[in-house]
Amino acid sequence: MGKNQHVTPHPTGNWQVIGAGNKKPTKLFPTQKEAEDFARGIARNQRAELVTHGRNGRIRSKDSYGNDPCPPRDKEH
Repeated sequence: MGKNQHVTPHPTGNWQVIGAGNKKPTKLFPTQKEAEDFARGIARNQRAELVTHGRNGRIRSKDSYGNDPCPPRDKEH
């Protein structure tokens, strides 16, 4: 299982995709939607989790693309 991918606001006003534990963003995007789409591809490839944060930094949503032996019912999608 790979690193969880986080979509967070960047100080420049853009949105960043950053792997858990990394100091530098993987890539910057002008919109949160573009960043989520890019991060979703990485999360699927690495069988990891996609964590989306709001402008205030709080977690808005999580999507798991890994092998969960006891998956919860996804009430969001």
